[in-house]
Amino acid sequence: MLSGYRPYLSPEAVHPNPILHSKLEEARHLSIVDQDLEYLSEGLEGRSSNPVAVLFDTLLHPDADFGYDYPPVLHWKLEQHHYIPHIVLGKGPPGGAWHTMEDSMLTISFGDWMELPGLKFKDWAASKRRSIKSDRVMPEEIACYYKQYVKVMGLQKNFRDNAYITSVSRLYREQDDEDESQVSEDISTQHLQMEKEDVQTSLIKRNWEVRGYQRTTDGSQVPFCLFAENVALATGTFDSPGRLQVEGEEFPFVFHSMSDFGAAISKGKLRGKVDPVLIVGAGLSAADAVLCAYNNNIPVIHVFRRRVTDPSLIFKQLPKKLYPEYHKVYHMMCTQSHAVDSNLHSAYTSFPEHRVLSFKPDMKCVLQSASGLKKIFKFSVALVLIGSHPNLFFLKDHGQEIGHSPSQPITCKGNPIEIDPYTYECTKEANLFALGPLVGDNFVRFLKGGALGIARCLATRQKKKHQLIVERGGGGDGVL
Repeated sequence: MLSGYRPYLSPEAVHPNPILHSKLEEARHLSIVDQDLEYLSEGLEGRSSNPVAVLFDTLLHPDADFGYDYPPVLHWKLEQHHYIPHIVLGKGPPGGAWHTMEDSMLTISFGDWMELPGLKFKDWAASKRRSIKSDRVMPEEIACYYKQYVKVMGLQKNFRDNAYITSVSRLYREQDDEDESQVSEDISTQHLQMEKEDVQTSLIKRNWEVRGYQRTTDGSQVPFCLFAENVALATGTFDSPGRLQVEGEEFPFVFHSMSDFGAAISKGKLRGKVDPVLIVGAGLSAADAVLCAYNNNIPVIHVFRRRVTDPSLIFKQLPKKLYPEYHKVYHMMCTQSHAVDSNLHSAYTSFPEHRVLSFKPDMKCVLQSASGLKKIFKFSVALVLIGSHPNLFFLKDHGQEIGHSPSQPITCKGNPIEIDPYTYECTKEANLFALGPLVGDNFVRFLKGGALGIARCLATRQKKKHQLIVERGGGGDGVL
């Protein structure tokens, strides 16, 4: 949307929500970006706490949560006069963490729910002669789709891969007035230069200084320094795996990611091992690890702190018909537990209401039950999958001050970044925006609402500066 793509109500579209459709009809001639998002989202309900996320999702996937497969009620127009100067910096190619996920598992969301506006996932898959056998797809397919999306939509000039951010800091007046040549003496920006927009860039206020380096093909690091009027945080939460904070967790045989576990299996390190793999966690990542081990004939000890009857377990929220593999794991968690049979099962044994006390150098683990009883087991490798957290090291105090609870680290569920619900601007830091898991939206279908909210906010501010733009010959808000 920052590149000028604008969503409009399709001429033939009828939204199944009559109240929302009536509101959309009132301003059919306007793009959704130019409408009152608070008014449109009023009264809508969905699986996101952010109202604009719910609004945009129901426009793209009407009544999806009720099992319907209605087409979007929007069509898109490229209006280049709405272009807002911006650059997207990422450590890898477009698609982010999807490129690092284990290929053996399927996505939780349907492929259609993860598509981006303007390019249907099924159409793209058909053009690549990819056979989509079910509504759920493999992460590799989604990663490839996102990478191709940037090319198909002509967005390449705004994307910079292999860019690592080291600091994002607010500029104050004395910094803003520094001689630019002093900065450019030791900071190279040639690899990150956008197309020449001298007049436009001259109107961008230097609210933020962004420093980092870009890794080149030969492995060298080229430092850069950029100035921006606005910064949008979209880092996700895969940077810092959750840790148990127990003795021995740093041993090399204790993993914290599925990719490490998958690599160990691929290299044959677990082939023929008698001792089971120890898996800690009760979420879907832990379930994926259980399935991976099970399918490779590796015995499993599965440790988690909750009761199997805990209503908050994710398995209880997934329909059996759509997610049979996860319900298979849940069934084993319930029926093959150490509480039911004191002996270890040959393929899988669960330890509900247990926690890890320590890992020992001789590859033994000390577990403790809810009653305080301790048990010791030998294992081949351990895999700790208890969630992950964003790594905002490049912000002051790791960004804690912009969370709902400034005294706590930023987390997706417990302490997301506090934002205005309609603009996604941080309530405690002007000109800083956040979207996706950082504000509690874990699913792609809902993070798209963050893009709408930010685009709407910047477009509104651009209009307010229109008179200044005319006088000086063009320009607008800039965003990173």
